[in-house]
Amino acid sequence: MTFPEWTKPSIYGALGGAIAASLVGFSWGGWTTSANAQTMARELAADEVTLAMVPVCVNMSAIDPERTAKLAILQDLSGYRRRTAMMETGWATHPGSDVPNRDLADACMAGLALDG
Repeated sequence: MTFPEWTKPSIYGALGGAIAASLVGFSWGGWTTSANAQTMARELAADEVTLAMVPVCVNMSAIDPERTAKLAILQDLSGYRRRTAMMETGWATHPGSDVPNRDLADACMAGLALDG
């Protein structure tokens, strides 16, 4: 069986077009793989949980009898030392957890207006 002579260039054109469409779609078109979409979804969910926990952190700081002393310590520190001190206050710990959350500590400092 013989193919018409235009078959070979049209197959190459279709293959090249498919490759070009894939490159453009994944580069600029906003396409994503399933694994990348799942990673983005996990990160977004973690960020939203952190934002939802900021009022809890602020409320925990409001009812802490040592609040004034702890806030004075936090005001004197800067950078990672401030975050570490925030984690040590216990305010940046999710309810039901024993381990403070670093992202919640950052968000709680912003919620308490300590982000300067």
